[in-house]
Amino acid sequence: MTASSSADSSVELTSLSATDSLAGFRAGDFSPSEVLDATLARIRSVNGDAQTGINAFSEILADDARRAARRADDAYTSARREDAPVAVLLGLPVATKEKHGLAGRTLEQGLAATRGEIAAANHPVVDRILDAGGIIHARTTSPEFSCATVTHSPAWGITRNPWNTAASPGGSSGGAGAALAAGMTSLATASDIAGSTRIPAGFTGTVGYKAPFGRIPGLPPLAADWYRGDGPMGRTVADTALLAAVMSGRHPIDHGSWGAHGVRPDAIATSGPDAVRGLRIGLDLTLGDYPVAPSIRANTERLARALEGAGAEIVPVSLPWTTELITRTIFAHFGHILGPAMAALTAGTEDRLAAYTRRFIADAAAAAQTTTPPESLALDARIQHDLAAAMSGLDALLTPTQAVEMLAASADYLDGIDVFDADGAPRHLGHYWEAHMTSPFNVANRCPVLSVPSGMSSVGVPTGIQVVGHPFDEAMVFRVGSAIESLVEMPEFPALLT
Repeated sequence: MTASSSADSSVELTSLSATDSLAGFRAGDFSPSEVLDATLARIRSVNGDAQTGINAFSEILADDARRAARRADDAYTSARREDAPVAVLLGLPVATKEKHGLAGRTLEQGLAATRGEIAAANHPVVDRILDAGGIIHARTTSPEFSCATVTHSPAWGITRNPWNTAASPGGSSGGAGAALAAGMTSLATASDIAGSTRIPAGFTGTVGYKAPFGRIPGLPPLAADWYRGDGPMGRTVADTALLAAVMSGRHPIDHGSWGAHGVRPDAIATSGPDAVRGLRIGLDLTLGDYPVAPSIRANTERLARALEGAGAEIVPVSLPWTTELITRTIFAHFGHILGPAMAALTAGTEDRLAAYTRRFIADAAAAAQTTTPPESLALDARIQHDLAAAMSGLDALLTPTQAVEMLAASADYLDGIDVFDADGAPRHLGHYWEAHMTSPFNVANRCPVLSVPSGMSSVGVPTGIQVVGHPFDEAMVFRVGSAIESLVEMPEFPALLT
C-alpha cells in the first residue's frame, strides 16, 4: 500500500499494525512523517473533548514528534541507499502513559498534590523507546495515581471506550487502550499492579502484557513492590512482543530488573493455530466464584473449542478461590505499601482527590489494621501455591480477563457493583475490583500473562482472555496468544469511528 492508494489514506495508515508500518518504512512505501501526520489527523478527528469524547491523552507532543519523524525519514532514506540496519522502532508513533516520566514534561499522575511537577529525567522505558527510534507523540490518561480500573480524574476528565462511549476503557492504563483501539497510536506503554494493563486491553480489544516481575525496569522505590510492573500494549500479539523486547532487560536504576535487553518473547518456530498443537492448556472460567457474564463465558468456551480444533488439549481447571479471598489478599498487600505511599503523597489535598482515590486509601489502611505483613505474605503464598498446583502438568492456563461486560465511564463504584452469577441470580460485590480476574496474577507476579481479545460482548464492548504462563516462561504465553489471535475475528476499528 502507498500513502496515496486510497482517498482515505489516513485511516489506512493508522489501521496498520506496528510491524506492518515498520516494513513499509523499510520498503519506502510510505514515510514516518506520513504515518505521524495520519495519526495526528486521526487524533483531531476522533479524540474529542474531556467530558464527551474518547479523551485518551493528557498531552499531545505534535511539534516534537514531527521533528523526530523528519529525522526518521532521512534515516530510512540513507539506510535504503546503503543497505544498512535501522533502530527497531524507528519512526513509529508510541504513546506513553503520563506516569512514565518524560524529561522536561509534567509528571502529575492526575493528582492535585503534584500539579505542575516536572520530570527531571526520562523513565527507563521512555529512554528505551527513544533509543529504539520510537516517536513519542502523545501521553495517555489514567486515573489518579493509577489506582482505579476506570479512567477519569478531576485533572484530565473522563476517558471513554471507543467501542461504546458510555463505557470505560478500563484502567488504570485506560488512555493507552482507548488510543490503540481508536487508531491514535501504533504502540503504547502501560503499567500493572492489579490488572491495569490487562483490564483496558480486555475492554478495548487490544493486547496487553504483564511481564514477570522485574523483567521490565521501573522506578524506585515502588519498583520494589512485587505486585507491580510496567508493560507494553499493542493492537496485535506481534506488536506487543516487539515493544516488550524494547522495554525489557536489566537496568542500573532498578536493582530488581533482570534478563537480556532486546530479546523478543515470541521467538518461536511456529505461530498461528499450529503453535498450540500438542500443548496441554488449562481452562478456568471463573477462578473460583467470579461472576462471569454469559457473553464472556460463551466467547471463552468458543475459543477453547477452537484451540482443541487446532490440536491443543484443553484441561478443565477449578481454582479454590473466592473474590473475597482475592480482595482480602491484595488489599492486605496494598495496606502496607501502596496505600501509605499514596496517603503520604496526597496529605493536605484530600478534599481534592477523586472519590475512588479516597476509597482506595481508606480500604488499604483498614486492611493494614487487620492483617500484619507476615500474614499478608502468607496470603500471597496461598494464592501462589494454589496456582502452581492447578498448573502442574499444563503448558499454560486460560481464564477471562474481565467478569463483567463493561464499567460505566464516569462511575466511581464506591458501593461496589451489582452483577449476576452463573445461574442469572443477582449478586452484589462489595468492591468493584472483584469484577476483574486479573489481580491473582499480580500476587503470582513471576508468571507472565498476556491478555488477547476473545470476541465482543452483548453491549458492544470487547472481551478478553488471559494466557497465564509458568514463572518466567514468556515464550509460551506469546505462543498461545498468537494462536488465539489467529482464531478470533475482531473488527478493525470500532464502528462509530469508521
